[in-house]
Amino acid sequence: MSYQTEQERFWTTDFGNDYISRNNNESLISSNVHLFSKILNCTRGVNSICELGCNIGLNLIALNRINKNYDLRGYEINSKAAQIAKEHQISEIIQTSVIEKLDDSKKFDLVFTKLVLIHINPSLLDSVYENLYNISNKYIMVCEYYNPTPVSVEYRGHQDKLFKRDFAGELINKFKVELIDYGFQYKLDGDFIGTDSTWFLLKKINV
Repeated sequence: MSYQTEQERFWTTDFGNDYISRNNNESLISSNVHLFSKILNCTRGVNSICELGCNIGLNLIALNRINKNYDLRGYEINSKAAQIAKEHQISEIIQTSVIEKLDDSKKFDLVFTKLVLIHINPSLLDSVYENLYNISNKYIMVCEYYNPTPVSVEYRGHQDKLFKRDFAGELINKFKVELIDYGFQYKLDGDFIGTDSTWFLLKKINV
C-alpha cells in the first residue's frame, strides 16, 4: 500500500507496533465503556457504529460490551493492529488509511474517531472529514485534543506527528451538522484512563 503522507507511514512502522503494547489493557476498555455510555445516552436509534482508526479494537470491544447487537466496523492503517482487531470477531475490520476515500455505500448511525485526527497531516484532514460525514447516517463523534487554533506538539520525541485544533468546529463549518453535546475527559478522573481529551457529538441536520 502506498501512502500520501509521512504521518501514515509513521503509524505502519515499529512505532505503530509499539503503540499496540502501550495501549492494550482491561482498564482502557472499562474507561471506554464509561465514555461511550455517556455519549450514547445523548443519541437516539443508534444500531450501527463505524470507527476510523480503530487500532486493535479496544473502543469496539467497549461498544460491544454496551450492546452486543451493535453492527460494528473499524478501519485501521497498521496491519498488525488490524489483525488483532479482527481476531476479536465482534466487528468488520478493514485495513486501509482513513485518508483514502472509504466505501460509503453502507451508512452507519454513528461514525467516530478517538485520538486519530490529532495524528493526521493537517493538509489532508478534509479527506477524513468527508469520510466521517459520508459514512454517517446520523451522528458523528470526535474525541481528540482540543485547541482553539491549530498547533503542532512534540509527540514522544517526534516532530509533526501530533496536531491539536478545533476539529469539531471545522466539521460544523464544513458540513450541515449541529452540535448535540460535548464533554471533557480529565486524566485524574478515576473513571477514565489516559490523557486529557475532549469529545464532541454532532448530528446531521434534517436527519
